[in-house]
Amino acid sequence: MSDTAVYGGAIDLERSKEEEDDDDYDDDEEEDTSPEVTAQSSPRPPLSANFEKDRHLLYLEMMYELLPYHYQSQEINRLTLAHFIISGLHFIGARHRVDKDLVANWVLSFQALPSNRVSLKKGEFYGFFGSRSSQFPVDENGDLTHNNSHLASTYCALAILKVIGYDLSTIDSESLLLSMKNLQQDDGSFMPIHTGGETDLRFVYCAAAISDMLGNWSGMDTEMAKNYILNCQSYDGGFGLIPGSESHGGATYCAIASLRLMGFIGDDLLSNDSGSSVIDSSLLLDWCLQRQASDGGFQGRTNKRSDTCYAFWIGAVLKLLGADAFIDKIALRQFLLTCQSKYGGFSKFPGALPDLYHSYYGYTAFSLLEEPGLSPLCPELGLPLLEASGI
Repeated sequence: MSDTAVYGGAIDLERSKEEEDDDDYDDDEEEDTSPEVTAQSSPRPPLSANFEKDRHLLYLEMMYELLPYHYQSQEINRLTLAHFIISGLHFIGARHRVDKDLVANWVLSFQALPSNRVSLKKGEFYGFFGSRSSQFPVDENGDLTHNNSHLASTYCALAILKVIGYDLSTIDSESLLLSMKNLQQDDGSFMPIHTGGETDLRFVYCAAAISDMLGNWSGMDTEMAKNYILNCQSYDGGFGLIPGSESHGGATYCAIASLRLMGFIGDDLLSNDSGSSVIDSSLLLDWCLQRQASDGGFQGRTNKRSDTCYAFWIGAVLKLLGADAFIDKIALRQFLLTCQSKYGGFSKFPGALPDLYHSYYGYTAFSLLEEPGLSPLCPELGLPLLEASGI
């Protein structure tokens, strides 16, 4: 199973790190995270001055019923795509359009379960598989063979269940969290799967979000995770995916959201004594504010194009810092509307076709902007704010 690239709720959960290096890190190429972004030559539709809620509902309902065949290449990330659709429906006030029992049973069918307590000591991770193609049958002893459940898929599974109102206390969280400890490395980072893989801030965030949603932090050493995060803050104030790497909007979100979830930074950080903060919040604020470009959108890195998804990744960081008032919200809204498709959904860049990843983070961005009729956002989890469940 290939690693899914995660900026949190991953979160770019739709593509591998290798794919990310090939496209998002190249200003001259368009991202290819989904089939719908490929028609770059399509004429740009007339711009709307409004958030087209009804069109977004039709778009998500279509995706809920049947994904276009182009999404076959994303089959291994089926739970992730489902998260974007179902959580997206909640954002626009249409959670009732989802068959909750059917969805819950479907999601739970992807959970990897140990045959006995001894299995938990073998180093495998008993989370959730991303799709049927990564879910293998049990052997003659009742054990899973080639168990490749994944931290990103587990985040998405729990996010879906939480959004539809499923009682997460009924899940075998003990096995999940005990085995998740196997993924934490000596430097505090996390692997996404037990057989190896990249170790960076994306999976630290997944582990923190999983622990928070389950209300149980026994599956990770938070002090080690905190130290790893702090080692990822760059000289310019942003955070790279690994220590010493270039500051990136997605990595910065993973760092700040994880620290908030683990309780190492509190609300409205900038209003408190910055000298007592575990991070250089002033330098971080400066880096984040410089990411809003002249077109009103946010870029993920210095000298890159504005991109719909970074309205969430950077915007949510500013919200967590208590600094969202510094965002030019009128300009950001205007940029996002240029990425709104006449078919519903959002594209990465103006004039492109929509895809589920950018659509979801378009909804979260408009929620941050307090668009009327949208559910409020829980910025540290990247999910709709669910008052009944405490997020």
